[in-house]
Amino acid sequence: MTWGLGVRCEIQALRAERRRWKAEHERFKAAQRAARKKGKAPDVDHPGPPPTGFALLPWLLMGMGSFSNLLQGSTPNPWIGSVGLVTFNTLYIYVTFRSFEREKREALSTRVALLVMGLVTTGLALGYGGNWLMFFPLLGLATGAALRGPWLGRTGVLLAAYAGAISAAHDGSDAVNIAYGTFLSSMVTAAILGLSEAVRELRAAREELARRAVEKERLRFSRDLHDLLGHTLSVIVVKSEAARRLAPRDMDAALGQITDIESVGRQALTEIREAVTGYREGSLATELTRARSALSAASLEPVVRQSGAPLEPQAEALLGWVVREAVTNVVRHSDASRCEITVESGAEQVRLTVTDNGSGNGKPVSRPQQGIGGTGLKGLTERLAAAGGSLTAGPSPRGGFTVTAELPVESAEFADLVVTATATAPRAS
Repeated sequence: MTWGLGVRCEIQALRAERRRWKAEHERFKAAQRAARKKGKAPDVDHPGPPPTGFALLPWLLMGMGSFSNLLQGSTPNPWIGSVGLVTFNTLYIYVTFRSFEREKREALSTRVALLVMGLVTTGLALGYGGNWLMFFPLLGLATGAALRGPWLGRTGVLLAAYAGAISAAHDGSDAVNIAYGTFLSSMVTAAILGLSEAVRELRAAREELARRAVEKERLRFSRDLHDLLGHTLSVIVVKSEAARRLAPRDMDAALGQITDIESVGRQALTEIREAVTGYREGSLATELTRARSALSAASLEPVVRQSGAPLEPQAEALLGWVVREAVTNVVRHSDASRCEITVESGAEQVRLTVTDNGSGNGKPVSRPQQGIGGTGLKGLTERLAAAGGSLTAGPSPRGGFTVTAELPVESAEFADLVVTATATAPRAS
């Protein structure tokens, strides 16, 4: 009763899976028809229905010979043979239907059912022989479906030898054929099902990679747009305020600020276009120049120091974003009068420090060991960590706020960051 209930549950689950596949297949056909209407080539890359235990049911016809013997009355103790036949078929269905899901295939109940199936096969083969020996290839097929892995080869050889020995003990003429059929059925079944499973896993992995690529592109664009607008609008606001203050007493200086606003706006348009296409590149020198302009317009004294050897383009791109983010925070939140930017490039490591003498950055910032506050600084922390570097931010011992970025001069991760460092810019705090 327990095995019968288990088989019924498996059949119900497989029916539900088949209904789900039919619904997916209908959606696929609808997409194919829509593609044809639009004049596009239809996508024929469809995996088809997932394999189930129904694919292995036709092999039970190999036991028709023993069933025929029961009907003809040529089998002694027919009630024992009938019980054995029903038990074997039930166990076969139970094992094969559970063999298409890894968790069920490796479950203890499946292994126990396979072992009981082997005992039933042995009993029927020793008791009746003849057509009943054909249950050994069926046992091999179920073994190949349920046992996939490094132990399958040894198990298949031992099972084939065992089947040949039992056959030889009852009817020596069929021993070789039974042993060969048992080994072949177990190996071929495992190979086909294993290959089918691997193909489906690869297809699923490809679809997951495509989905992640789409999500990554969306994140890149949202971060780019957010960061560009946040930084650019901050600079425009600061320069507009400066122009308003200068206009009553120094119109030429006010016009100079307005000219800068126009330049910043044009540059922002260019950067947004580049962000849309994904080809925006960062430059530390450019960001340092912009930082001087933004700090001066905000009535902050800029102090920029740069020493050491020239940097790799990828390192410059990352440090350029640090300068942009840190200076934006200084202008918007620090209430400072002075900002120092120091770039020190050594033989193995480059360090960038942005320090102000203000009262703080206007929002709570956790200590480095607890994480960096602000969405822009968090994104930079993750990006620098991916390149083997680090980012710390917090109050300075002498007052004010300090952001420190460290990067190795050469990093294997830069090979990937050349594509993503500027394309996935952090959002402004």
